[in-house]
Amino acid sequence: MALVWGSRTYVMGVINLTPDSFSDGGRFNAPERALAQARRLVAQGVHLLDLGAQSTRPGAADIGAAEEQARLLPALRLILEGRAAGALPHPEGFTPLISIDTFRASVAAAALEAGADWINDVGGGRLDPPILDVVAAAGCPYVLMHSRGDSRSMDELANYGAVGEEVLAELRRGSEQALAAGIRREQLIWDPGLGFAKTTRHNLELLEALPQLRAEGFPLLVGPSRKRFIGDVLAEPRPRARLWGTATVAAKAIAGGADILRAHDGGPIVQTARMADALWRISGG
Repeated sequence: MALVWGSRTYVMGVINLTPDSFSDGGRFNAPERALAQARRLVAQGVHLLDLGAQSTRPGAADIGAAEEQARLLPALRLILEGRAAGALPHPEGFTPLISIDTFRASVAAAALEAGADWINDVGGGRLDPPILDVVAAAGCPYVLMHSRGDSRSMDELANYGAVGEEVLAELRRGSEQALAAGIRREQLIWDPGLGFAKTTRHNLELLEALPQLRAEGFPLLVGPSRKRFIGDVLAEPRPRARLWGTATVAAKAIAGGADILRAHDGGPIVQTARMADALWRISGG
């Protein structure tokens, strides 16, 4: 099902197929548990499911393409079978889309061949440039996220004079490279990369800059869910206890023009998006 940009805020539910993700590692890294979580998120009103098998938290180990595929593909196939059988009922009758959170070209190609709908690339084409060719050939939506370095080096690269302007410039460069590889403009979705090579102050300033990013004309995905900067502001070290902070940032993102929110907590963020749409999007505020 195609999404209609500007009509509402969509919610992307996170399913981490990893033992080491920062907030829910190990909870869904068996195919049956992943399918159960997919059903739960879709029943709560989530529109997209984002499956990731390589942790991208700061300091995460790089597991390699073979292990990433071994984690990802069984769960992906089971969820796709469930979708085809009508086992992922959405309260609005929406057919959920399946996004794959990977920066590797070979993993993206295998997932798309299996039936995935989107690629969500935290590297924005930097970490494995052939992923741009894979997406161009598939013609699928592509989330191009701003980041610097990788999981081991990103914190050292959180140096900006004006974070909004620099993120905008780097997203433009990444988009130019994607277009040069044959990706069509309408495939591109921008993600400013909250928490990736950014301090707490950078993240807060970047949220203020969202209208400038959205003015470039690309749909905007924002992923604040349970992030460290929310924990810093709230003095809350437990990622799963950051729901209210996440909901507040989600509302701020919608006011700034976000089209998609990426979240671990499906139901509460779906409600947050619906209320925020009534306040800012539907009312024209």
